[in-house]
Amino acid sequence: MSMKRVIYSIYIDVPAKEHYGKSKFINDTAKRASITVNAFKKHYTKLIKSKRQYADAIGVPFIMYEYNNHYQKYEKFFLDNYPEITGYEIVNFYKIHLLYELAKKYDEILYLDFDAIPVTKDSFFDIWDIQNYIAVYNNNTMINKMMLRLDEIKHGIRSPSAKYYNAQALLIAKGCDPNNDVINTGIIGASKKQILKLDFFGDFKGTLDLMTKLRYDKTGLYPQNIVDMFRYDNETIFAYKIKMNNVNIQWLDRRWHYFFDTQHFIPKETKIVHAVCKQFDVVWRYNEKHNL
Repeated sequence: MSMKRVIYSIYIDVPAKEHYGKSKFINDTAKRASITVNAFKKHYTKLIKSKRQYADAIGVPFIMYEYNNHYQKYEKFFLDNYPEITGYEIVNFYKIHLLYELAKKYDEILYLDFDAIPVTKDSFFDIWDIQNYIAVYNNNTMINKMMLRLDEIKHGIRSPSAKYYNAQALLIAKGCDPNNDVINTGIIGASKKQILKLDFFGDFKGTLDLMTKLRYDKTGLYPQNIVDMFRYDNETIFAYKIKMNNVNIQWLDRRWHYFFDTQHFIPKETKIVHAVCKQFDVVWRYNEKHNL
């Protein structure tokens, strides 16, 4: 019996002011977010085309999700029940929600962030064993890489450090081992079986309420600068659920999740570029050079 497979991506134009909410960190600005907003608009057509071409090359359907009634309903739930959650955070819950929607119909699913661009014709599904593992990238090397004391860390709300300590706080609150991994959900390969095991939205209200409680924690378990980084991040919950539900993880390597940030080059062996720097022209030039 052949596997039913699908690739999907999502693009919701989140206003720049909705990216960071009321973050206290100097780099978490609407100006910084507007770089992303504008780059997505400028390269919109090519970003969709690149994913569709890859899906066609490996014989898998591609679904593009955008701002529609389904999304508006999803967004309204948060606006009504959790007004403190930003538009950016809602979009990132929605992409995980779609994983569960697609699992009703498909056996194996590859999710690509809008800024994740395949630069290969090799099939992701043939390389990674997503029947038995969820395939994601970890940003563990980026946790407190300056080796600062806990009370000296001043990172943004979307930093790996923020996600690590927030997931740690959730695990401690549940009486669990605090060790966790910083998950990057820019690229996710997963099967229906593993998605159901993750149970991301199981007692979702309880998880969000606990996250809110931790944001106003006065027990002194963490210094205030760490508590200030706590938000409602899909990757924090992902890391927490992996540990709570004992999910097997297969770490994507740098070829299949090339974290393209400040280095301005793409190695020849790369399969998927995650252009977090939004320098999409560099990726298009790479594609032309390698006839992709």
